[in-house]
Order: sequence, then C-alpha cells, then structure tokens
Amino acid sequence: MTAASRAHDPDPVDYVPFTPETVRPHLDGVAAFLGGAANVIMQLSLRPVGRGVLESTVDSGKVTLHPIKRLRTTLTYLAVALMGTDDERAAYRDAVNESHRPVRSSAASPVKYNAFDPNLQLWVAACLYWGIDDLHTRMHGPMQPRTAEAFYQYCARLGTTLQMRPESWPVDRAAFQQYWDENLATKSIEPELRRYFDAMIDLKMMPRPIQLVFARLQRFIVTGLLPQHLRDEMGMRWTARDEVRFTRLWRGISAVQTRLPQPLRMFPVNAYLLDMRIRRRLGRPLV
Repeated sequence: MTAASRAHDPDPVDYVPFTPETVRPHLDGVAAFLGGAANVIMQLSLRPVGRGVLESTVDSGKVTLHPIKRLRTTLTYLAVALMGTDDERAAYRDAVNESHRPVRSSAASPVKYNAFDPNLQLWVAACLYWGIDDLHTRMHGPMQPRTAEAFYQYCARLGTTLQMRPESWPVDRAAFQQYWDENLATKSIEPELRRYFDAMIDLKMMPRPIQLVFARLQRFIVTGLLPQHLRDEMGMRWTARDEVRFTRLWRGISAVQTRLPQPLRMFPVNAYLLDMRIRRRLGRPLV
C-alpha cells in the first residue's frame, strides 16, 4: 500500500463507528461514476430484478430514455444512503417508493417480482457494497481489518434506506462473502437482458459523438469490473494482459484522486447530495 493509500485509510480507531461525516474519506466519486454500469449488470443479473427493469412501465426512470436523470437518481440514492441524515433518508425512501410502486410482475411475466421485496433489495444492496469495496481496494489497497468490518456494517444502509430488514444483512464480512459467492454462482443473463446491457454499455442512448469517444472505454471498464461468472454470462473476453492494463488504469486514477481535496475526490456524489437538498428545500421532485 502506498503512502497516499495509507493516508486515505486513517487509523481505524478514528472511524469506528462510521457516521455520515466520517464515511466521506472512504468514498470516491470517480469510482461511483465509472463503476455504475457494471454494478447495474450485477444487480439485474438477479432475474426478478432484471425483469422488473425490462418490463417497467415507468418511462421516467428508464436509462434508455433518460440516461442523465437515471445517473442522477442512482448516485443520489448512494449519496443519501451513506451520507444523508435519517430525515433525508426517509424523504428519499418515500420518493423512491413512489417510483417503485408500479414495478410489479403481471400475469404475463416469466417470473414474479415486486420492487418492494426486501430480498431483492438485499441483493441490490450487496452489489452496491461489493462494488464500493472492490473499487476502494483497487484504488487504495484493502482497508484495515477493523475499518473494513465497521464500513461493512455501516453499508447495511444501502438496503435499509429502502425496505431491507437490518437482520437480513449478513452478520459480518465473512458471512457476506459466503452469501455473495453462493448467490453470484446462481445468476444467469437471458438474451433479452444481454441485449439491454450491451446497448447500455455501448451508450446507444447517447448522441453518436459520445458513443464514438467513450463507448470503447466504457466496455473495457465494465468488463474489468464484472466478476468472471458474469463476464461469461455476457460473453465477454478478458485476458491476463487486459487485467494488467486495468490495474494500471486504476492505479493512475488513484494517483490523481488521492492528491485532490476531499470535495473534489467525492465529486459528483457530493454534488448530487447537495442537489437533493436543494430540491427538497424548493419542493421539487427528488426522483
């Protein structure tokens, strides 16, 4: 671990327990931004979650129709869950619940689902935590053991900010790893969902110039961040040389990130938290 990485992971005694303020040094805005697409694939690999997105009638929340809004609402949820006050979390829960209310299976759906199902939300929260921890490790090295356990316990908020029951969150990191390994192995990606993911990865919802400039990089990042099982399900190829290039990419990003002031390190997550607070004060929709 580099000196910069150690500075990013302070003495664990100072960060037990975590709070909305003390969690900030462990969050990287660029990681949330660049890791989002891969995390969506992980979440939707649970078939009821994936079918809920494919069959959703809530057009305002579809990434294929409103990519910028979807980015805002997703990163705002992450920001509110980890850095928001209890009152802000309750307000955002109400807003998300309103959007989720129509998301339930019909008689024609191949699987049953309901966006309020706490077990589905457990998987989504697990994906979010796994992604945050994975990218923190790639950029800064592993957290100190006590810090890592305290951070994991705190991240239950990723699920309890909605309907996930606190007792559903695996009791510690070892139990989480068992849950993750067992559940990841059962995931499969059906052709219709694979086509949806490919369009998202290749930025088909964005203007052509943006596709030409960023789609290839996005595909490289998404492929690198997916667990191998999901790469296989997506039909993605990943070599040892790719892994070396990927490791160098994140080390380079980390070298820049760790030298920035904390507000810049957290951007755009902190900006979306501020945006939510302004929207709430003005009485504008949060989602």
